Amino acid sequence: MSLTLLFLQLTVILVTARACGLALRAVGQPMVIGEMAAGILLGPVVFGALFPQWHAQLFPPASLPGLSSLATMGVVLFMFIVGAELRAPSGMGAQLKAAGWVGLSSMALPMVLGVAIAPVLHPSLAPQGVAFWPFALFLGVALSITAFPVLARILKDRNMTRTRVGQLSLGAAGVVDALAWVLLALVVALASTGGGLQGFLRIALGLAVMVAVVLLIVRPLLARQLRRHAPDGVPSPMVLAALLIGLFVCAMLTEWLHLHAVFGAFLFGIALPRDDRLLRALEARIEPLSIVVLMPIFFALAGLGTSSGAFANAGLGALGLILLVACAGKIVGGAAGARVCGYGWRESLATGALMNSRGLMELIVIKVGLDTGLIGAELFTMLLVMALVTTAATGPLLSLIGRKSLEAVDQAKRT
Repeated sequence: MSLTLLFLQLTVILVTARACGLALRAVGQPMVIGEMAAGILLGPVVFGALFPQWHAQLFPPASLPGLSSLATMGVVLFMFIVGAELRAPSGMGAQLKAAGWVGLSSMALPMVLGVAIAPVLHPSLAPQGVAFWPFALFLGVALSITAFPVLARILKDRNMTRTRVGQLSLGAAGVVDALAWVLLALVVALASTGGGLQGFLRIALGLAVMVAVVLLIVRPLLARQLRRHAPDGVPSPMVLAALLIGLFVCAMLTEWLHLHAVFGAFLFGIALPRDDRLLRALEARIEPLSIVVLMPIFFALAGLGTSSGAFANAGLGALGLILLVACAGKIVGGAAGARVCGYGWRESLATGALMNSRGLMELIVIKVGLDTGLIGAELFTMLLVMALVTTAATGPLLSLIGRKSLEAVDQAKRT
């Protein structure tokens, strides 16, 4: 691939991502939703359908491996930051039990529903050779995801971070993220071995050993070294290089285990000390490159992986079923968990609506499924649309719940 073509691709991708992000922000949506939608616009569904010749010239197959490497670097750096910022929100000690209930219920119900609809989707949408249970379990995990980073940004934009609902939702999303990535790793391990128990146990054992080493040995070592060499929480270039080396080693090990590099990146992020100063310093140095430059490439590649024929024939029916199960599972599951813990109906429904936000985390999960062959282009396209719709619906649902609550108060006052 020539450098001229590479720079042209990057220019088109970044301009499209920024334009779509700004357009969505103007109507009250997170910019990341527009950037994800930009990937669909650049793929075969829109750009390829309208201008097939230009699309083929801009994104020839020979150029995709180079873009894929850049995209993988972006998602590895992003997941490192996600792991580093994953923590219980400050001041929510009394809500930890409720967050656990909401997290588990908002995972369990969509996962069960996802497995329940798998017999309908597997015959027509599973890639050839993919057994039912790896497909069904992956579908269940994909429908149970909540986007911790996007959720945090939605709450910040609405000044809800310090509210009871905001604290509860953030804590529950942290529970979901941690459990979902463990379950996804096990599903990918099962698929990598073709369902063979011996191979699965080998990969699972390797992952367990790696987790133990990182959390029991590397984590305290990192904390001690950072206290010594970065006491103010701001890593020097040498310390930052050491952290990136550890990140890349963990990503390499999970790739070697036939998993995905994102698991190693997420795990190494979790191993960092829970220091807000360190997190802000890492975000300032890493996020501009990963989010502004590299992640739009990931979105574009995801868009190139979509299928223009996903909605032909029975495709729209399958998409409708996925959307129904995804929304019902998350909203009902999250609301039920909050109600069990004594929250009112308004707060419970708002919590369920927030847990329905999937965003970028969903895209990363389904891209892992596509890369490992668990799902094909058609189902990937449907799940991508589902991620966009459910995340975009979060804000309007919160506004609707708030408006209905005010109307009920007004009616009570009048009577």
